Amino acid sequence: MSLQLHRNIFGNPANKGNVLTRDEAENLLNTWVLNPRLQLHMKQVAHLMQSWAAEKEQLDETGQWQWEMAGLLHDADWDQWPDQHCKKIIEELEQRNIDPDIIHAIASHGPNHFGVEPVTKMDKMLYAFDELSGLIHAYSLMRPGGYDGMELKGVKKRLKEKSFAANVSREEIDDACNRAGIALDELILFIISKQIVVQ
Repeated sequence: MSLQLHRNIFGNPANKGNVLTRDEAENLLNTWVLNPRLQLHMKQVAHLMQSWAAEKEQLDETGQWQWEMAGLLHDADWDQWPDQHCKKIIEELEQRNIDPDIIHAIASHGPNHFGVEPVTKMDKMLYAFDELSGLIHAYSLMRPGGYDGMELKGVKKRLKEKSFAANVSREEIDDACNRAGIALDELILFIISKQIVVQ
């Protein structure tokens, strides 16, 4: 099954700045994503994106919501339409005249799968957070204290264990860090510090 999108241009430049309201985005999430674990993953990635946009990129609330929205909806079609993953949510957002930058970020969150290269900082950080967020959450579930007291070395040990969260691609995590120009350790520590509030 190929998930290649076979295109690199998404949305209409005339829709720059257009976003869903929070209610619209959450309604789409709740309607399309029936799996609570997947919903949690998407909310965690959304929170990481918003936090990074605010703290590291110093974006205003409008910019922060664009990043958060990309995170919140990046896997929206995976639950019910896995064979159309990325295609269906992209088409939905294009029909709703959403900002092409948000759509491109979603389209590029798995370049090996969708064939779309991450270009902007928003693209690169969504790609970087996606896989690593999932692995760190899986690690939290096996710890008695969850995220409390979680340390960098514990996460890195799990990263080296290929059998742990085996569906998480270590190669993609490395690739994403390289593209974003961010050290793996910094990314792990940021996720641990932010993800604890979304459980």
